[in-house]
Formats: sequence, structure tokens, C-alpha cells
Amino acid sequence: MSAKVMEVKENISKALYDDSKPWTHFLTMAETKSGVPRLYIFYGAVGLFALYLMFGWAAQLLCNVVGIIYPAYISMKAIESSTKVDDTKWLTYWVIYAVLSTAEFFSGFLTNFIPFYWLLKCIFLIWCMAPIEQNGSVFLYHRFIRPFFLKHTGEADAAIDKIAEKAKKMAGDIINSKKD
Repeated sequence: MSAKVMEVKENISKALYDDSKPWTHFLTMAETKSGVPRLYIFYGAVGLFALYLMFGWAAQLLCNVVGIIYPAYISMKAIESSTKVDDTKWLTYWVIYAVLSTAEFFSGFLTNFIPFYWLLKCIFLIWCMAPIEQNGSVFLYHRFIRPFFLKHTGEADAAIDKIAEKAKKMAGDIINSKKD
């Protein structure tokens, strides 16, 4: 377990010093002015962010910004790249996000009863978008969503076809009634 924690700490530290990342300039400046290592500045920022999600105003908005802004940006970069692997990774994230959003809509009252719900959701979304091979999206998709989808895809296609036929018929009836 401690080896895994050290690996995560090393990966975070590498990312904090990566000149290609947008936050490197700000962390360099903060580290220089404060004399505090950037890893500790990062930990402090994460701690403040977590406290805000627990007790702050508009925690739902902040959580959804985290779950949408970065993934949307990286998804657009994936679309523009020449490889398919990153497209699949981010499509998987959006499937999980959609399932979570739908479940959250129908069980919205839970957000009032689960302590620190927005912090827990934000941690979950970060796990789902983590830049590791087996992140939360990949795990949940292959473990739960994909088997369910494969089991029910025929029924869903039949229902969609039936609805499309009814819509065509209704549209035809409306057009024909306008002609009369």
C-alpha cells in the first residue's frame, strides 16, 4: 500500500513540475515567493478545495465544473488527435457521467441526506477521469455498464425503432391534416 502511495506522490510531483502544464508557472511563482515546496502548496489547495466542497456555498456548481470543464477540454483535444484510444477513454467517462447525472436526478433527495455529498461526488469524478489505465470510468464501464448494455441492447433498439415509427406516423398525420 505504501508503495502505491509513493507512486501516486511521485506522479503528482512530476505533474507539478511539468512545464507543459498550465499550472507550472503559478506554482513556480508561489513556491519562489513563499519558500514552500509546490507539493505542499498543492496539498494545501486540495485541502481548501475539499473544505469548500464540504461547507462552502455553491459546492454543487464547483463539483460540476470539475466534472465538466477539464473533461470537456481534454475530450476536445482527444477528438483533434489522430489516435482512437483517447477518444474511447473520454467517451467512457461521459457515459459514466451521464449515468451518474441520471441517477442523481431521480434520487436528488439523497444529496440532502448524504453528508458531504458534493465532496464525495467530486472525488468520484476525479477517480473517473484520473490519468491512469484503470481509472474509475474504465472500471465501472467494463464491470457494470457494458454487461448491462450488451444484455439489453436488442430491447432498447426495438423500443427506439417503435418510437421512431410512431413519430413518423404522427408527423405524417399532422402533415396530411394540414393539407386538408
